[in-house]
Amino acid sequence: MNRRMFVAAAGFALLAASAVPALADSLDAIKASKTLRIALDLGSPPFGMNDAAMQPTGSDVESAKLLAADLGYTLDLVQVTSPNRVPFLLTGKTDLVMASFSISEERKKVIDFSDPYGVIQIVIAAPKSVTIKDLKDVVGKRLGTTRGSTNDKEVTAQAQGAEMVRYDDDATLITALISGQVNIMASSPQTMASVNARRPNDPLEVKLVVKTNPYAIGIRKGDDALRAVVNEWVHANLRNGKLDAIYKKYNGVGLPAEMLN
Repeated sequence: MNRRMFVAAAGFALLAASAVPALADSLDAIKASKTLRIALDLGSPPFGMNDAAMQPTGSDVESAKLLAADLGYTLDLVQVTSPNRVPFLLTGKTDLVMASFSISEERKKVIDFSDPYGVIQIVIAAPKSVTIKDLKDVVGKRLGTTRGSTNDKEVTAQAQGAEMVRYDDDATLITALISGQVNIMASSPQTMASVNARRPNDPLEVKLVVKTNPYAIGIRKGDDALRAVVNEWVHANLRNGKLDAIYKKYNGVGLPAEMLN
């Protein structure tokens, strides 16, 4: 772990230590308020975004609506960006995080996760004219990525010597790739698809798959009762096909078969 990642992890740990005692019994508080606060990143298409009418949409948004409805609570959508997903959870600004939240060992030190309800790949993508056969080929090149994401951390660790150009959310990264500020990205196939929809004459293509990550619902440590309820919901909606249908609607492909059994 480099110094920057160590400092971030240490900061999250301090937040967790101070926040958990004051935020006990989250499920009881949710039941009392009849409101479920779920953090969503609306700058991360197709998981979270605004539609033409500037209304929240995307696979995470639809999944969050389904979760709140199934549990019988009003959904309070709390908008976050990739870097502040963990701090918002630890400081009690939200009850859950559903924001293409990849499970990582670093995050598991300070928060808990539900069982996975989706997957996301970390890829290096560039135009056809750019030759990238392995990570050595990106050394010295500028790679656009989303600050604080697992894409950022994984590629930074594996492609040392690349110049990481970090943007605060996927939407800003997409704009940068469309405008030519950067021409290579370290992100997801979904982000690439959003870019290509707006630069059809010079589309990006996947050069390398760096990693495939399951993503899940972020939950504060100690919220075991809430985690049990969320896990029951995840498994029920994987079995009945609803989460698969939502994923397919926005991602164009279904979930891996092993997740649906």
